[in-house]
Order: sequence, then structure tokens, then C-alpha cells
Amino acid sequence: MRNTGKFTLPTDSALVLDRVCEAYGFSTSLQLADHLEMAASSMSARRKRGTFPADIVVQCVLETGVSLDWLTTGAGKKFEDDSSDILKLPRKKLIGGKLFDSGFAMLDKAFFREGAPLPADAFCLLDENAQYIIDRKFSEIVDGEWLVNIEGKLSVRTLGRIPIRKIRVSGIGMAFDCNIDDIEVLGRIVLKITN
Repeated sequence: MRNTGKFTLPTDSALVLDRVCEAYGFSTSLQLADHLEMAASSMSARRKRGTFPADIVVQCVLETGVSLDWLTTGAGKKFEDDSSDILKLPRKKLIGGKLFDSGFAMLDKAFFREGAPLPADAFCLLDENAQYIIDRKFSEIVDGEWLVNIEGKLSVRTLGRIPIRKIRVSGIGMAFDCNIDDIEVLGRIVLKITN
């Protein structure tokens, strides 16, 4: 593609659109079509057409900060600056008390308080009410919202410490008190995004 200073745009639009999906953290072209407010059939035609999707590439570069060179050719670094201000987090959907993989989420580090440490082992959780950034690395359970496993069903709950290694669990249905060891605490909610 590169030779003696002349550049030829790639004609395999499917490969370019796959990198666009990766840059956004989408696992399917349908997610990309939804994001671009484009019909799925139009996206399918764009993948097969064999012309460079310049409009989509430019929008992706502006929205994600991904490298134009990488997006266009697949060569080089995905982000020009390795200390990018964008976090790429695995995203999971919570359906019926179980987690399912759902691509990736891109999040600007500016969403976190300045000076506070970034989550060490984070992922994005999507349920019918909100999106949560959950940090699986924590030293102790403190009052706040958490992802918990109660008898094999995962849910987001509010936990409050009470004396003698007990917690009050609330948030869905009736609140109850139990020993800390009676439930499995999977991660602390460090950011909640609602519509």
C-alpha cells in the first residue's frame, strides 16, 4: 500500500470496518450500524462494496482517538500515544442473573475524579437500568454499590457494613442482613451511567 510516498487507499472495506468495530469496542457490525444510525443492510452493503469507507473512518478517528494509519492499514500502533486518555474495558451484559460477553466499552479517563486511582481490574457492566464500571480489585467491603453473587444469581446491590462482620444488602426486593461470607462480592461500582 505504501511505496515511494504514494498512498493507495485499501479496497477491502470489510477489514477496515472490522478495525473500526474494534476501535469502538463493538463485537459486531450491527452494533456499529446502530451507533452510526445506519440500517444493517446499508452496513452490509458497505462491507461488500470494496470502496474505502472514508466517512466512517473519519468519524471513528474523531470519536475514539484511534490512529488513522492503524485504522486504514492495520499497521502501526492503534493509538499514537500509548498513554491514551481512553480506557478500553471489556463489556458484559447482566441478563437473568448471569454475565454474557458484549464487546468492549471505550471510556475517557476524565470521567474519574482527578487524583483518584483508576480502577485496577475493571470491566463495564450493562443491565436494563444503567451501565456500571466495576473494579474487581478491592481490599475491603465498604458502604456503596457492588456486584454480588447471591445463591448463584448476580446483581447490583447496595451494601452497608454493620457490626460484627455483617452487611445489610438492599437495592432489589426486600433488604436483608447477613454475614459478609454469606454472599460473594465480585466488584465495587466505581462509576454508574444512567439515561
